[in-house]
Amino acid sequence: MSTLPIQSPSQTLDTGELKERVARFQRIRDDIVTQVRRVIVGQNEVIEQVLIALFVGGHCLITGLPGTAKTLLVRTLATILGLDFRRIQFTPDLMPSDITGTDIIEEDPTTGRRTWTFVPGPIFANVLLADEINRTPPKTQSALLEAMQELSCTVRGNHYKIRPPFFVLATQNPIELEGTYPLPEAQLDRFIFNVLLDYLSADDEIKVLDLTTTTHLSQADAVTNAEEILEFQRLVRMVPIADTVARYAVAFVRATRSTDESSPDFIRKYVNFGASVRAAQNLVLCAKARALMQHRYHVSPEDIRALVRPILRHRILLNFQAESDKLTQDDILKKLLDTMPAPKD
Repeated sequence: MSTLPIQSPSQTLDTGELKERVARFQRIRDDIVTQVRRVIVGQNEVIEQVLIALFVGGHCLITGLPGTAKTLLVRTLATILGLDFRRIQFTPDLMPSDITGTDIIEEDPTTGRRTWTFVPGPIFANVLLADEINRTPPKTQSALLEAMQELSCTVRGNHYKIRPPFFVLATQNPIELEGTYPLPEAQLDRFIFNVLLDYLSADDEIKVLDLTTTTHLSQADAVTNAEEILEFQRLVRMVPIADTVARYAVAFVRATRSTDESSPDFIRKYVNFGASVRAAQNLVLCAKARALMQHRYHVSPEDIRALVRPILRHRILLNFQAESDKLTQDDILKKLLDTMPAPKD
């Protein structure tokens, strides 16, 4: 099978060095999951998706009910990764400067001279939990989304860089709609995943009680650091992908568009707008990370299929007919998965 270009000549590694770096990635990934398991019960798919987003340098939108351990998961990951963690509780009165920081006037006690000094806000962190992002007005949301896209923020006309890695996990509550400011589709598109957090099984809830209602509370330990995370992000981009698998990802994304000639009838019936080319880019990049995490140095069609729903569910806009028939984005994507089987190797 032919493969897509995956690296520049300057990134080429000899076989021995490449194998060593891949093995290191896989050991650290396994160590991260082991540490997460000491604190978090269940949610295997959620943990996998969050780690994939981290390893490709993307951001996650987490949709879940209260009490589903969203904050605990993010805080635990930051500890395990050896990264600086900050949390912002989004409220209707939150201002952009509360996120980005602000300039203050300082006076030199010797000369009496006054100067402007920038005081960084909580956005200058490696891991940022944006709690209930849909509870703050669009102007404040935009300040965060600019930082996610540009890895910088603007304060009084001055640009300030955010040191990578920069990983945003934004949460929203699906059952409280009053007093919220839903993210526009263009801003939703900046999140690589829309991760759904659901209730645990009865057995897992018993395990949670065992972990949290005794005198001994489990703690996670750091197993890596910022520099190594950045190295892993570069390594993921070097994973080869067969031309047939890349074409499958593109075909799937194009099939979500009601205006595309390849789209099936139910897409034309229920979908107003499908996913953009950014979705195809994210599918391929995240599939590379998933392959590495599963101890493979090649992308399979199943990697693409496994990531379709978290990557595309927030990028498809359904019409009134879908709402009337009580269909969700996941329903449409499941039907599309059934319609488009994986290509044969």
